[in-house]
Amino acid sequence: MKPGRSESDGLPLLILSDGRPGHVNQSVAFARHLGRDYRLCRVRFRSRWAKGLSYLLDRCGIETAALFDHDEVTGPFAAVVSAGSDTYYANRGLARHLGCKSVAIMLPRGYRLGFDLIVAQEHDNPPRRSNLISLPVNLSWVEPAGHVRPDGEGGIVSVIVGGVSKRGRIDPARLEGQVRKIFDHFPGQTIWLTTSRRTSPAVEAMLRRFPFAYAVFYSERQINPIPDFLLHSDYVFLTDDSTSMISEAVSWGRSRVEILPSADGLPAGKPGRFLRRLQQGGYLHLFEGEPGCADRKVDLRAMLSEVAL
Repeated sequence: MKPGRSESDGLPLLILSDGRPGHVNQSVAFARHLGRDYRLCRVRFRSRWAKGLSYLLDRCGIETAALFDHDEVTGPFAAVVSAGSDTYYANRGLARHLGCKSVAIMLPRGYRLGFDLIVAQEHDNPPRRSNLISLPVNLSWVEPAGHVRPDGEGGIVSVIVGGVSKRGRIDPARLEGQVRKIFDHFPGQTIWLTTSRRTSPAVEAMLRRFPFAYAVFYSERQINPIPDFLLHSDYVFLTDDSTSMISEAVSWGRSRVEILPSADGLPAGKPGRFLRRLQQGGYLHLFEGEPGCADRKVDLRAMLSEVAL
């Protein structure tokens, strides 16, 4: 069963951190969408051997704190929440120790699925379970910081560039052709750019040749203007390598979302399933020279409305 309302409604959530922002941010987004306060707790396995053993012990239903270290915590908490394989074993053990519920963000592969709640992504093909909610995107919470604002009354077009991923690298020549088509299609409009920490020097060097009205090159300036882009832009163009950036774009703001494919067609495997389902739902459009009108947004708060911890 999904958790129901109880005396713990006003208690904070304990979020376990593995030190990876992409994981921690999803847990924080879960808390924010529920309107709950939270505390962060760093956890880590004591060794690779300890992590390997945790899978075996978990399948046997054995919980021991001897496998991991964590910050000192004192309750009470409504639930322990975490994302990432370095946190799931500690999640269930700490939840039992603290006398609260356990919530896994993303499908905890390799571990038993007996958490009180699992918030998984559809592209992971999760099983149907009464304790599992399946979302079409990663959990995200978007909050503009005022890094950039429109200067005038014209429309805004934004370009968001990622970089190296498990799927490979961005081809500078291919991306250059895509960006040139964007400028050709929106003559005289204000066009903004941001790169990311994964963007290669070669890609940044190529992008510097374009007359962006506003540009953030992460190698020089480590800020995140993406929430501001989503707030102000009529169109947002994103490379296809980051599910987290795409998830933000299709779940917040008013922009029409365009994906810059790294190769012809959609990628194979999970990335392809992720993009295909969003494309079919009208949340994004695959840019092949002409922009579309995909501006539908995923309502994460509504999808989590039944959750009460």
